[in-house]
Amino acid sequence: MTLKEVPQAARPSEVRTRPALLTFLGGVGTVTGSKFLVESDHARVLVDCGLFQGLADLRRMNWRRLPCDAADIEAVVVTHAHLDHCGYLPRLVRHGFHGRIVTTEYSARLIEIVLRDSAKLQMEAAQHANDRGWSKHRPAQPLYDDADVDRTLKLIDPVRTGETTELAPHTRLTLHPAGHILGSAWALLTLEDGHTLAVSGDLGRPGHPLLRPPEPFSGADVLLMESTYGNRRHEEDAGRAHFADVLTRTLRRGGTVVIPAFAIDRTEVVLHELAELRRRGLLPAAVPVYVDSPMALAALDVYRDAVTAGAPELRPEVTAAGTDVLSPEPFLAARTVQESVEIGDSTGPAVIVSASGMATGGRVLHHLERLLPDPRNTVMVVGFAARGTRARDLVDGAKALKMFGEYVPVRAQVADVPHFSAHADAAQIIDWLHGAPAPHTTYLVHGEPDAAESLRDRIDQSLGWTAVVPRSGERVLVR
Repeated sequence: MTLKEVPQAARPSEVRTRPALLTFLGGVGTVTGSKFLVESDHARVLVDCGLFQGLADLRRMNWRRLPCDAADIEAVVVTHAHLDHCGYLPRLVRHGFHGRIVTTEYSARLIEIVLRDSAKLQMEAAQHANDRGWSKHRPAQPLYDDADVDRTLKLIDPVRTGETTELAPHTRLTLHPAGHILGSAWALLTLEDGHTLAVSGDLGRPGHPLLRPPEPFSGADVLLMESTYGNRRHEEDAGRAHFADVLTRTLRRGGTVVIPAFAIDRTEVVLHELAELRRRGLLPAAVPVYVDSPMALAALDVYRDAVTAGAPELRPEVTAAGTDVLSPEPFLAARTVQESVEIGDSTGPAVIVSASGMATGGRVLHHLERLLPDPRNTVMVVGFAARGTRARDLVDGAKALKMFGEYVPVRAQVADVPHFSAHADAAQIIDWLHGAPAPHTTYLVHGEPDAAESLRDRIDQSLGWTAVVPRSGERVLVR
C-alpha cells in the first residue's frame, strides 16, 4: 500500500499522541497504600508504591496483583520513605519489576531501613502464624522477604531535587523538596504530549522544627493532592504547650510517658522537643529518655548525618546547633531485645519513645501492655492515627486494647497531640497552592473520606479550582 492509499486518519504526519491514563491504585479513601499508575503510548510509570495498613480489609489488598504486568512498568517514583509510600516495592519486584526506582538520596537511605524492617516483620508474622496455626494458608508466606528487599535496593537510582531526569522516552521527572520528612519530595512529571502531572506526596507543614518549608507548587495540568489533614487545623503553639503540660504532670505523679512514634521523622521531632524541654528545665535531668526501636535509631543516624553534612533541606538553625538538637541527655538507646526488656525493669518516672507510631506492631506494644493498666502513666499519641489501629482506638476512648491475644485494660491517661504531625493542615495546603495557575483537575488522595471531601470543598471555595475525590481503581485522562 502506498502513502496515497493510507487512510486519512492514519497518515504519520497526522497521528496524534493520545493523552496519558492515570489509575488510582491506592491512597484513595484511606491514608495508606499510595500507588498511582501513569500510562502513555511509550511508558508506564508508578508514582509511589506503598503498603496498605490499618483495617484488615485494607491489609488484604496488599496481596492483590496490580492491573498491569509489573515487568511492563519502566520506573517507579517514590516521594518519600514512609511505608505507606514505599513498602510495596519488594512485592512489585517479586512480581517481575526490574526498572528504575527514582527518589532522592536521603530517601534512598531511609527506604533501605524501612524495607528491611518491613521484611523482618513480614517473615516473623508468617513464622508465628505457622507455629500457632492461626493462618488459613498452609504454610503462611510473607508478603516479601530479605531477598526481595536485596533485589529492590539494587534498582534504586537517587536523583537531586530540582534536576530533571528522563524516566522513559518522552517522560521526564523533576523532584522538589516537600518538607515532610528528610528526603521527601513532590513530583512533577512531564509527559510525551507535553501535559504535566504533579503529585504532592505527603506535604510538610511550614512549622516543621527540623526541615525547611516545602518548595511552592508551580502548577501542573493535573494535581494529586494529599488530604490527610484536609479537615483540620494545627494549633502548633497550643500543641507544644499541651505536650509539655501532659509530660510534666505525668512525671510529677511518678508515672511514665510512652510515646508511640513513627521511626522516621516523628521520633526525631519528638526528641527535638524533649531536648528543648530539657534545656528549659521542664524535663528534669534525672528523668531518662529511652528510644526503643532499632529502626528509629537507624533513621536517627541518617538524620544526624544530614545535620553534620548541612543538608540544604534542614533549617539553618538546626545545622548550626549540631546533633545535640536530637539528643535530650540522658538519652538511652535500646538496640537489643535485652536492652528493651531492661527498660521495663527500671523504676521511677521515664519517657519512652518507641515504634510503631500507630501501635500496630513493634516494641511499643510491650510497653503499652505493661503501662496501660496504671493510671499514673500516660500514652501520648503525637500524630495521625488511622482507623483500625490501636492508636486510633486509644484516641477514641477504648477501655481495653487487644494485644498478644488478650485484652489489656486502659487506665492510663491518653493524650491526643496531633500537632506534631509532619503533614500540612488544610489552611497550609491552601497556602501552598495559592498563587499557582489552576490545574485542569485536582484530585484529593491519601486521606480518609471526610478529610478529602472537606479539602475538596475548601479548594473549590478558596481557589475556584475543579477538585475531585476519586474512587479506588478509577481511571482518568491527564490533559
